[in-house]
Amino acid sequence: MRIMKKNLIILNPCSGKKKANKYLTQIVDVFTHAGYMSTVLTTTQRGDGILYAGKYGGKYDLITCIGGDGTFNEVVAGLMKKGHHTPLGYIPAGSTNDFATSLNLSTDIVKAAKDIVRGEKIAIDIGSFNGRTFSYVASFGAFTQTSYATPQSIKNALGHLAYVLDGVTSLASIKKEHLSIEVDGQVYEDDYIFGAISNSTSLAGIITLKPEYVDMNDGRFELLLVRSPRNILEITEIANMLMTQNYDESNVLTFIDGTEFKIHADKDMPWSLDGEYQEGSEEITVENLHSAVEIYINKGNSRA
Repeated sequence: MRIMKKNLIILNPCSGKKKANKYLTQIVDVFTHAGYMSTVLTTTQRGDGILYAGKYGGKYDLITCIGGDGTFNEVVAGLMKKGHHTPLGYIPAGSTNDFATSLNLSTDIVKAAKDIVRGEKIAIDIGSFNGRTFSYVASFGAFTQTSYATPQSIKNALGHLAYVLDGVTSLASIKKEHLSIEVDGQVYEDDYIFGAISNSTSLAGIITLKPEYVDMNDGRFELLLVRSPRNILEITEIANMLMTQNYDESNVLTFIDGTEFKIHADKDMPWSLDGEYQEGSEEITVENLHSAVEIYINKGNSRA
């Protein structure tokens, strides 16, 4: 009798257009043929991913997350909260899938499952925002409210378009935020309309970073700050910089990397962690947790 490894599948049945649900039998079949006995748990409310991964994660050889970046965030948070080191598989089934895009994971549900069982394990960095875990981005300002403020029914109907439409709409009423960020001893202070501390090539599905800028396991995060424009020329410059992904020489953009970020901001300024709402604070410390989790990927596809 073949001894089977154990796989915990955590499925968010409401992610994206719910397309993963109809492939569940095929997904389980892929893992069965690879020697895994799978248990499936579905999330019914926010926080279930944290609960499942924390309570059961240490009892399995693999945890496979099926859902969007928010679901993946919860699974990682649950594992780290309990100190489990179970490797992960990720089948992206959300509306935008920024994190999956950075790893170049397949959006074909069944192929993504096959890539996990045929793939290799790599380590990736994870972020800590005043102790709360995030997988790929902590952001504020323009675009950041799009994910958690857009109803799931609208996301399901419009998919990625929901993010783009809401992001474009928000440009007309962008609020500037004054804050200072100390990055490895260097302080940056100004009025900003957007900021992101990230470990990803895609932010909100709208802003992108070139793959050569992002190493997801180098112990460092990228910081992109967009200063509040003072005239129409600066607005044009910001738009051009974001479209061309040329962030190196600009008076309105700051683009650097670092290991630790100490932030002083308005306590009422909301943040977004992996597309999920995070209450603001006057004093914030963001740290890079180097090689904190392991994930199976197809290295033939991945940029990692």
